[in-house]
Amino acid sequence: MSRSPAPTPAATATATHYAERLSLPWWLWLAGPALGGFLALELWLGAGGVRAWLPFVVLLPATVGALWWLGRIRVVVADGELRVDDARLPVRFVADAVPLDAGGRREVLGVGADPLAFVVQRPWISGAVQVVLDDPADPTPFWVVSTRDPVRLAATLLAARDAR
Repeated sequence: MSRSPAPTPAATATATHYAERLSLPWWLWLAGPALGGFLALELWLGAGGVRAWLPFVVLLPATVGALWWLGRIRVVVADGELRVDDARLPVRFVADAVPLDAGGRREVLGVGADPLAFVVQRPWISGAVQVVLDDPADPTPFWVVSTRDPVRLAATLLAARDAR
């Protein structure tokens, strides 16, 4: 009977690592500045002096800044914890991770919603993962996190939890 060698720490680290940025789709980067430019054009309406260029100087950078801010969230599973933006959840408190499609996400955030749940939801991303918690000191029953690859994130979370 042969035994397979134990996984090395490097192999375990790569198997329990996930990183994703919840960035905006490319078409929003085109539509957003176009909409900002249209609004600046409406505010300008042929005015002279400072009112001629001020809407363009303020609204176009503000639009690009708002688009960047909307797409800045990162979802990372590393070092024994799930990080979603500034929130951190040690994987030892993960009871289960359920991948959700668009319908499942709608169910969890609609009819099955809990006001104590931690939710990071991006409407332009259809998938999500529901992370059920097992922490008696925390009143949060579960997290719902948007992701483009819910099956992989759920599997990585459960693998990281089991590796601990």
